[in-house]
Amino acid sequence: MASGSEDKTIRLWDVQSGQCLKILQGHGKWVMSVAFSLDGQTLVSGGFDNKVRLWDVQTGQNTKILNGHQKRVYSVSFSPDGRLVASGSEDKTIRVWDVQRGRCQHTLNGHENTIWSVAFSPDGQSLASGSEDQTVRLWDVQTGQNIKILSGHNNWVWSVAYSPDGQTLVSGGFDQTLRFWSTQSGQSLKTVAGYTNWVWSVAFSPDGQTLVSGGLDQAVRLW
Repeated sequence: MASGSEDKTIRLWDVQSGQCLKILQGHGKWVMSVAFSLDGQTLVSGGFDNKVRLWDVQTGQNTKILNGHQKRVYSVSFSPDGRLVASGSEDKTIRVWDVQRGRCQHTLNGHENTIWSVAFSPDGQSLASGSEDQTVRLWDVQTGQNIKILSGHNNWVWSVAYSPDGQTLVSGGFDQTLRFWSTQSGQSLKTVAGYTNWVWSVAFSPDGQTLVSGGLDQAVRLW
């Protein structure tokens, strides 16, 4: 497991023993988001120093620094094939990076405020983003074009997650709701209330039958 912290470090942990295996140092400010590549060999991180960093999990070495964002990076995500990384920033842009070359492949413009969350679809063809502008957007990864705008939240969208089959997207927001969307039509399928405070994080189970959410009301809920 990997964790990012206000102390500017990333720590790698052995899940079985609970022991810290490595401390990754390099970020100059808070580390806000970390994500493993699917093969587990590479870790990506984003932070308040405006940088995206790639790390070798075996050695703990920082292999690449991806520069381009002008403000804080709040969310990072690996594509399923491990070839691309997406990062969402306070500078209102999403950047899609070529991992091998360490170069920005696309800069996605359209959100009107901070991007809090980015997530690749299971097939790697689409990217979802949630923003302080109260919208969720779907993007074509190959072209960088915005293909759908999902409107319905009436406050910041903090977290987005694809179902394993890629047919459904869930978003959690500061309006205390979870929203289910059809990725094909962009239509809202369901709105789930139940939280009494902001929803910070959402994630699907591997079989797609259960959703877990965490919020500022200090509860974790299974749906």
